[in-house]
Order: sequence, then structure tokens, then C-alpha cells
Amino acid sequence: MHTEIPALMIIDMQKGMADASAGPRNNPDAEGNIAALLDAWRRADARVVHVRHISRTPGSPFWPGQPGVEFQERLAPLPGEHVVEKNVPDAFIHSGLERWLHARGITQLVIVGVSTNNSVEATARTAGNLGFHTQVVSDATFAFDKVDYSGTKRSADEVHAMSLANLEGEYAVITDTQRLLSI
Repeated sequence: MHTEIPALMIIDMQKGMADASAGPRNNPDAEGNIAALLDAWRRADARVVHVRHISRTPGSPFWPGQPGVEFQERLAPLPGEHVVEKNVPDAFIHSGLERWLHARGITQLVIVGVSTNNSVEATARTAGNLGFHTQVVSDATFAFDKVDYSGTKRSADEVHAMSLANLEGEYAVITDTQRLLSI
């Protein structure tokens, strides 16, 4: 049994993700659940990592200098909380994140944020492959509607559920906010 408090990793909770133009999504309470977890981690003086996507596509809401690239206010980092900037879905790629975690002896991660089937899944897969004990919080992550490869429109709930199924057991343990807050 691991006794260390895992680092809380909050992925891409930027203003652009809260914009209606992002499309239909699931888990409307995800931001509240992330905020509750963030508050618990801060009260425990545990490690928090904020991940911010910086787009390489001009005109993207996540392009530097655009309002969408900024953190959502209630989830913004405090001084001393680590910020990782990425420009691909996986927060470990070209970011120094793995080195930062190892230098602090962190072996466990709790991942929240958006989107479940993109940055959350990519980061959780790498975390699991690198040997981190990883948990993904099902109700503190969310996805958007997406058309699958065969042309069938999938609801955000379907996309989210499939992504969690892809991760469960092999790369991460899937949990929920209440379970984490009751520990």
C-alpha cells in the first residue's frame, strides 16, 4: 500500500475549454469536482501540477495571448504550484514533467481535467507506462461529442466512457471525487 499523497495533476482547465464553442460535453459538474479536489490537496499541502495547453496553430483559442489560453480563475495555480506547458496532448512530451516528478520522489498521480479522450488519456497512458501509480477521476474529467472513424456521431458520455475503459487496469485506476475525498 502506498502512503504518500499522490500529486494532483489538473490538465488543460483553461478558459477556452469553458467556451460553448468547444461543443457539447458531459460531466457539467467536473469543474466543481476539480475545485473540491484542488482545495483538499491544498489543505493537505500536497503537490499540485497544473498543465496548460499552448497551441501551435495560429487562431486557436489556446494560441499564446488569446483569452482561452488562460487558466480558469477558480482552478488557477497558486505560487509554488508547478505549471507545465505543453503543445501536444501528452503532458510528458517535451515538458520535463517526468524529471520534475522523479526529483521530488513522486510516484503516484491523480489526473483530472480535459478532455478525457485526448490530453487526459494520452497523459495517463504515458504515466502508467512510466511506472507511476495513476488514478483518473471519472467525474472530474470530461469529453466532447465526437464523430468516430466510421462516421457515427458519439455523445460526450460515450466518448468519455470509452476513454476510461481504454485506461482502466492497464494504465490507471478509475476512481471518483467522493472516493478520493473520503480517504
